[in-house]
Amino acid sequence: MTSTFTAHAIEKIFKGKFSSATNINLLWKGNESFQTIFDEIRNAEKLICLEFYIFRNDETGTELSELLKQKSREGVNVYLLYDHFGSFGTPRSFWKDMKNSGIKIKASRPFKWTSPFNYVHRDHRKLIVIDNQKAFTGGLNIANEYSGFHLRTKGRGWRDTGIMLEGPIVDELFMAFKKWWYIWGGEPIEIPNFKSQITNLKEGIPAIPIFVASARGRRRMRRLLYYSINHAQKSISLTTAYFTPSRRMVETLENAVNRGVKVKLLVPGISDVPAASYAGKAFFSRLLKAGVEIYNYMGEILHAKTSIFDDCWSVIGSTNLDFQSLRYNDEGNVGILDTDFTARMKEVFEEDLKHSIRITLDEWHKRPFKEKLKEHFFSLFRRRL
Repeated sequence: MTSTFTAHAIEKIFKGKFSSATNINLLWKGNESFQTIFDEIRNAEKLICLEFYIFRNDETGTELSELLKQKSREGVNVYLLYDHFGSFGTPRSFWKDMKNSGIKIKASRPFKWTSPFNYVHRDHRKLIVIDNQKAFTGGLNIANEYSGFHLRTKGRGWRDTGIMLEGPIVDELFMAFKKWWYIWGGEPIEIPNFKSQITNLKEGIPAIPIFVASARGRRRMRRLLYYSINHAQKSISLTTAYFTPSRRMVETLENAVNRGVKVKLLVPGISDVPAASYAGKAFFSRLLKAGVEIYNYMGEILHAKTSIFDDCWSVIGSTNLDFQSLRYNDEGNVGILDTDFTARMKEVFEEDLKHSIRITLDEWHKRPFKEKLKEHFFSLFRRRL
């Protein structure tokens, strides 16, 4: 069976160009992910750019802050962009202390009294660029629950997924950061001379940045999502922290099953946003009747956002399958068109299923009436959850 996923087709749908990665390190265990991130930052020699939705001043945030201040004192140029809403609880003194160490800091999407309703738009991206040689993106934020610090405090951890990239795509991700940094008033970035990462696309792993920060960009991202679901021929494996689908999304998944595609949906067994969880569950009966396999992850709190289509096309990043991500947020993802990497993604998905419970239609119908009422109630507000 010939794959319908080609670089040309994906570029045509998304209106963006593929780059390439010479290496991709898949990160999906909190403590190991942060160990990798911290190690790479320690090795930085000239430039560190960070963009995060949440950057807390807890133990994890403080540890990273101290490391960034140390790198700044060593002469490394450090730029940090944080979302105003997501990091609202982080005190000004925390940012001031970092600025006093030479770190350049800006807040994206700040609240403005002149346009209060625009505060619904948030910078949900997670990105680190180091020396224009390596870049990280994914779903995790800078906070204890993501880093594995909970293992020492006996709290409940979070299960997330990210990737560390090398190769020409790093330059593309740096350009995405630089553009947004300037939009929010950042001073010109001092760009040291870096060794070239130019390589032949055929020699690397085809990878495309799916970074969006406008209504037009989000439309292109949604178009690519629906294209991927509609053109899958064998399998679709979706992992999302928040699932509040539109009716179009439900119909698209139903149609995929009807044409013989095996569709699996992995969602949190316990969500940090119960209202959003209930809103999504209102559509479970319909999806289960259609033949979609739905699994509740019963390990840590699930926060990963990944999509796997057939044996060759996968997307990792910050976008959830909800209205907030698909309609309002600035999101950052990377799509990878490679059978070997997709096989690794499938292995992680299957490992997650070992810690999950599959929902059956018969059992779902037996859930308490009170739960059904909550689902119906919160589904009325799913566009704002």
